[in-house]
Amino acid sequence: MSRLADELCALSATDLATAIRRGDLSAVEVTEATLARIEDCNPVVNALCTLNTGAAIADARRLDRQRQQGEPLPSLAGVPVGIKDITATAGLRTTFGSPLCRNHVPAYDAEVVARLRRAGAIVIGKTNTPEFAAGANTVNPVFGATRNPWNPALSAGGSTGGGAAALATGMIALAQGTDLGGSLRNPAAFCGVVGLRPTPGLVPSAPNPAPWDSLQVDGPMARTSADTWLALQAMAGSSRHATLSTAGDLPGRGLPLELQPAPRRVAYIADIAGFGIDPAIATLCREAAGRLSASGCEVVDLELDLAAEIPAYLTLRGQVIVSQLLPWLDQREALGPNLQANLETGLALSTRDIAHAQHRRAALRQRLLALLDDFDALLTPTTTVLPFPVAENYPSHIAGRPMTSYIDWVAQTFLWSLPGFPVASVPAGFTDCGLPVGLQIMTGPWQDARALALAQRIEDNGPFRLASPHRGVPARAEHSHQIPPQDMAANRERSLP
Repeated sequence: MSRLADELCALSATDLATAIRRGDLSAVEVTEATLARIEDCNPVVNALCTLNTGAAIADARRLDRQRQQGEPLPSLAGVPVGIKDITATAGLRTTFGSPLCRNHVPAYDAEVVARLRRAGAIVIGKTNTPEFAAGANTVNPVFGATRNPWNPALSAGGSTGGGAAALATGMIALAQGTDLGGSLRNPAAFCGVVGLRPTPGLVPSAPNPAPWDSLQVDGPMARTSADTWLALQAMAGSSRHATLSTAGDLPGRGLPLELQPAPRRVAYIADIAGFGIDPAIATLCREAAGRLSASGCEVVDLELDLAAEIPAYLTLRGQVIVSQLLPWLDQREALGPNLQANLETGLALSTRDIAHAQHRRAALRQRLLALLDDFDALLTPTTTVLPFPVAENYPSHIAGRPMTSYIDWVAQTFLWSLPGFPVASVPAGFTDCGLPVGLQIMTGPWQDARALALAQRIEDNGPFRLASPHRGVPARAEHSHQIPPQDMAANRERSLP
């Protein structure tokens, strides 16, 4: 791979789009550089599971012709984007990471994909996910494991793990994902990128098998907060196809993050779930929060124990998973053990259980709204643990203490899903062993721009450093990182001409 191609893949989405609109770069050369980067990095991290090579080149040529003919180009012109493999893409295989859908090719684009295309983004391919996105370690029986780009022996997180790993290695410049309990934030923290869980309804989720659900949302992921904001502006807006779609516009649209309202007072909460936080994570996150003081923002240390809300989340999650997997209930013996267990939990719920969880959720929302009257944002570590071995389904210990449940370690993110507010995860720094750490930023409803503006203030001033995946990953592992040859062949065959 050429040095020029490496340099192109290191550019931000904002810089790529600007250069292509000006004619300083062509969409085709950016797409070709991206495909070369994928060929170099993807065999190690296995972030992209289905490529869209032919259609991506054709779309790039179309954009270049438009520019040559003097037509104005849209905001994401020529920017390579990865689409999560649970999100419908017309003519491009969408497997949900499940053998039940191994050869599923949608005839339509999901609303969020259609919007990215209209904004000029080039769909490079699909990013890997756990089966039906149920899990925080990106491993599935169709494509295997996605590996952490900073150490491929470790997990990239999930469930948008493929998107996060592809961003960190420069294989894409933007990623689309979903977030139920942290699926945009957890992998962003593990891979050293930015992920945003938007205010529910801001980005339309359509089609949606659970159309009135506000627990799972679509959202963007990128290498910088500015790029995440650029993607959000393309994704957001009302849609008659989405039941929970907002009727209003995105607050702050068109303004760069540095012109969004400046924070005056924020609260730093070390641990919202009470399970403990890895000491390296705790140190880096508090230091990152403290950097806001240099810009005149007051940072207040606050204790907030939300452990009592964990059962409410687990109940509502069970309800959502049953709704989403209803068409496959009669085939659930073919699903992985995580999904089967989640389905059994969801099917055992009573109406009283669900009603009680909804009441707890409503009370939590009011409690946090009152807190956000006093603070511009609430900051907390994104994860409780550092990236763990990819062959493990989940970590067994948090800060040296054994977990009581396999899902304890993601309580830091799923508790912040409950109130329905925007939450961003931004890189807070790197540990001594070179692993990234993420800091979460929650703001009030519809204050997505403020969350990203705060994230931008926390980011380091230096240019983003691409991960260079280590070579020499063992050829045999409990979950192979290699895409099975027959599936790679199918990937190419199912790319549009």
